[in-house]
Amino acid sequence: MLQNSSNSNNERPLRIMSDIKKHRTETYSEAKKTFLYKIFQKITLNARSKFFETFSVYNNYSKYKSVIDIGSTPSIDKEQNTFLEKTKDNQNVTCLSNQDCRILQKKYKNIKNVIVGDAKNTMLENDSFEIVHSNATIEHVGSFDNQVSFVKEMIRISKESVFIQTPNRHFPLDFHTILPIIHWLPKKNHRKILKFLKLDFYSKEENLNLLTVKELKKICEILNIKKYKILKYKLFFLTSNLMLIIYK
Repeated sequence: MLQNSSNSNNERPLRIMSDIKKHRTETYSEAKKTFLYKIFQKITLNARSKFFETFSVYNNYSKYKSVIDIGSTPSIDKEQNTFLEKTKDNQNVTCLSNQDCRILQKKYKNIKNVIVGDAKNTMLENDSFEIVHSNATIEHVGSFDNQVSFVKEMIRISKESVFIQTPNRHFPLDFHTILPIIHWLPKKNHRKILKFLKLDFYSKEENLNLLTVKELKKICEILNIKKYKILKYKLFFLTSNLMLIIYK
């Protein structure tokens, strides 16, 4: 890994990580104060349990397989890391995030390793893990090209398969902003409205870039992926989330 002797350059990634953590903590703390939080929590827990069931079946998961969770969240609230709750009997779980997630090892003693890194360039060896898992992360890595790089890297470090879950842009409600419909507008217009509404963090492509089935298929086409499935999770009879499973 290359190192830069400039203090300002070294400190910049830490400041970015700090800003992201501060934003997510403040947003989540405010959400917990609302009367809708309990409803949202129940919906989230139910959905993520279903995601794990799908992951287990389609990735042939067992507690003996090595797994890396890309995009782990430094929170011990049960709805924030359902995947880790469900894999507590697996001694081969690794977490990778752009945030310091060592707090997770206090609750989940089975976690083998916690890595702070870039999911688009993990610096890990090829075929490092039998299964690579990512829940609601690909929409936060930036541009479409970044999303392609993200998937490419997940495939590179997996030995057997990859599981990626992401919200569906075509669902009427964006769960990040809790705003309806406006995310259906051209992305440039959507971001202008978010900025106008003082939702500066989510108005930036680097922080939120929602995907559709068509775009997931396009990623697979660009990477020449032949063996894959796109599954749909429905909420109120509409597709709220998409799951991309890739086989090597």
